[in-house]
Amino acid sequence: MKRNKINWRVPKGMELTELDKKVLYYQDRGHLVPSRELIKTPEQIEGIRRSGIVNTGVLDLVEREIHAGMSTLEIDKLVYEYTKDHGGIPATLGYEGFPKSCCTSINEVVCHGIPNEFDILEEGDIINVDCTTILDGYYADASRMFTIGKTTPQKEKLVRVAKECLEIGMEATKPFGFVGDIGHAIEKHAKKNGFSVVRDLCGHGVGIEFHEEPDVEHFGKKGTGMLLVPGMVFTIEPMINMGTWEVFIDEEDGWTVVTEDEQPSAQWEHTFVMTDNGLEILTH
Repeated sequence: MKRNKINWRVPKGMELTELDKKVLYYQDRGHLVPSRELIKTPEQIEGIRRSGIVNTGVLDLVEREIHAGMSTLEIDKLVYEYTKDHGGIPATLGYEGFPKSCCTSINEVVCHGIPNEFDILEEGDIINVDCTTILDGYYADASRMFTIGKTTPQKEKLVRVAKECLEIGMEATKPFGFVGDIGHAIEKHAKKNGFSVVRDLCGHGVGIEFHEEPDVEHFGKKGTGMLLVPGMVFTIEPMINMGTWEVFIDEEDGWTVVTEDEQPSAQWEHTFVMTDNGLEILTH
């Protein structure tokens, strides 16, 4: 096994905790482990949980209001106003130049679609709405799929299987397991259903910053990737495509990710904290 970098460092003179001993055991055997900074304190987890309550509330509002004939700009307005009214800040607004308060990704758009007045929801569309809230400096990130009216059986299946992929990924995620366990389980389920997993984008650590370590890839091998230690906070957010896994970025806006074959894509995302007993959902 190739040596990974030494991430877990115990300050000189500090007595080793049981957690230190356990993580060092894996590190000494060549596994990639998190840094101690990625392990959130109980206070930080509580802050992320509070941010998550607002973020879940935003998506609940979208679920109640979304309908055919609505523009994605109207969705963005709902997200902005709800977040502000609850003391939060939409994390995407101004992030690396992103101009809106959420991402709205319709049909063949995989993710990072920019809300605008011209994208009007039509019967049969599937849309992902992705929201991240900052509350008191803490980040919580989730997305959901919405089906507008009645859609095709193929799109219905895609949306359902994408949700199952998230749930199966959750089940595969155990304390002192590995990030690769998640991707392995997700990819297996997607392929079994005739779908593919986007490989160019992934889940991520979150909480103190918008994007932290680890990268949570939704494909891979069991027992590989970073060790999952209680106190880590991260997203699982598989992007499942009806056709090829390959994608491209729209050159016009530099953000919108589209399937290479322009077949539909679906995605669900939760933020989790790893506990001694497994995952706890912080926003959905």
